[in-house]
Amino acid sequence: MGQSYVEIDPKQAWDEVFSEPGKPRPIYRDVVAEIERYGEGELQTRFDQLGRIFRERGVTFAHDGEERPFPLDLIPRIIGALEWETLSSGIQQRVVALENFLSDVYQNGRCFDDGVIPRSLITSSAHFCREAVGIVPSHAPRITVSGVDLIRDERGDFRVLEDNLRIPSGVSYVIENRRAMTQSFGSLFTNQRVHPVDEYPQRLLAALRFSAPEEVRDPTVVVLTPGVHNAAYFEHVLLARLMGVELVEGSDLVTVGNRVMLRTTEGERPVHVIYRRVDDEWLDPVHFRPDSLIGVAGVVNAARANTVTIANALGNGVADDKLIYTFVPDLIRYYRNEEPILQNVETYRLDDPEIFSDVITRLHDFVVKPVDGSGGKGIVIGPQADEKELLALRANVEANPRGFIAQRPVALSTLPTYVDGKIAPRHVDLRPFAINDGRDVWVLPGGLTRVALPEGALVVNSSQGGGSKDTWVLADPDWASEPSGNGASGGTRVRPGVNAIVRQRDPSHAGEAEQ
Repeated sequence: MGQSYVEIDPKQAWDEVFSEPGKPRPIYRDVVAEIERYGEGELQTRFDQLGRIFRERGVTFAHDGEERPFPLDLIPRIIGALEWETLSSGIQQRVVALENFLSDVYQNGRCFDDGVIPRSLITSSAHFCREAVGIVPSHAPRITVSGVDLIRDERGDFRVLEDNLRIPSGVSYVIENRRAMTQSFGSLFTNQRVHPVDEYPQRLLAALRFSAPEEVRDPTVVVLTPGVHNAAYFEHVLLARLMGVELVEGSDLVTVGNRVMLRTTEGERPVHVIYRRVDDEWLDPVHFRPDSLIGVAGVVNAARANTVTIANALGNGVADDKLIYTFVPDLIRYYRNEEPILQNVETYRLDDPEIFSDVITRLHDFVVKPVDGSGGKGIVIGPQADEKELLALRANVEANPRGFIAQRPVALSTLPTYVDGKIAPRHVDLRPFAINDGRDVWVLPGGLTRVALPEGALVVNSSQGGGSKDTWVLADPDWASEPSGNGASGGTRVRPGVNAIVRQRDPSHAGEAEQ
């Protein structure tokens, strides 16, 4: 299915910037005032400058077969200190519970014996990896890097949309967005104490080094990339450079006696940690796809022999399965004996006969997603779909109920965004990144705010034309006296307009309103 758009009542979406027309929320007041001082010509000049900085630095992504600068918007997203503290705690809680779950799945299976989750849901998942059973590094976590996608609902509450525990991407844009914004919009930072984001590469390197086999004192870490044609190749290059480690392709590595070696001009030298950006099925032609030219033959055996650590671990995708996503609140209660800090979006399991019978007759009322989908692919948004699409969806769901979930349509929150020479509201989500070194989970203060650029679109993915915003987490807790969401009394369920900013630029856009 191609890109889908849903017409959402503009009054439903939470306006991140304004609590009511013309009244910015406290944390946005200085930024709104600064932006309103710019004339149309200066806004366009600064927007062009951002694009030029990205082109010069090679900050690109692959879209429709060509490399393009990643669109960065002028107006940042701001999150107060206290709200971020809640988000960070919720992400840490979720990552630790999912780490416990994955270790349990591939070792003891206690959660199955205790009836928390059916074993059949795991073994039937497309991402369950039998080859990962029995691979138990001495102290390395299964989830080194995670990206937990969040949205704000109509009340302004953050909710988890999905978990990304295989090869989450996008952190390079977080780093480069901040670099470009400080270069082009230094004045915006004048009255703000914003947490930096440049600590991420060294945090990642420290976690990777700590995950090396126990007897190794000075581990060699490499970043394994599929190559220059991968959509995230820019990120692979940037992270390797900032960590000061080798960027390698599969042909650069060889296994000798269950040890992975790096080919160099001075001979072979041992590799102890592989931060892989290659999917499971392509990673080792001995165990997975024999036609893979981007993997390393024998690397799974080396991991089983505990001579090399693969980060993230094999088989993590089972926890990305959107059917397993519905069980995460129960997994938090089971493994952590805590109530979830962050809630899921309301989701329905179509492998349940009673729920299936209800949903299948009302597909037009739901967003239906394949459980193993990513990047917005395969989603059918019922309220917008035509009869032909709904008939095809019904046939697919009836043939494989376990392969789909249904969710209620959510009017994602909006932020003012500079599009086609005007400022107008656009829907956004947020992907914070967390690093787990096996002892602690650290959440990068900020994350990647993705924005759907076409008017009314709910598709934020860069692969489907989305852009991004610099995400500021304020260091000063005083700013959090009036939170921008999560039940804040200082706002209303207002239209997603940009109020004074839009009226200055183009009154016709004042009433405008992802995945």
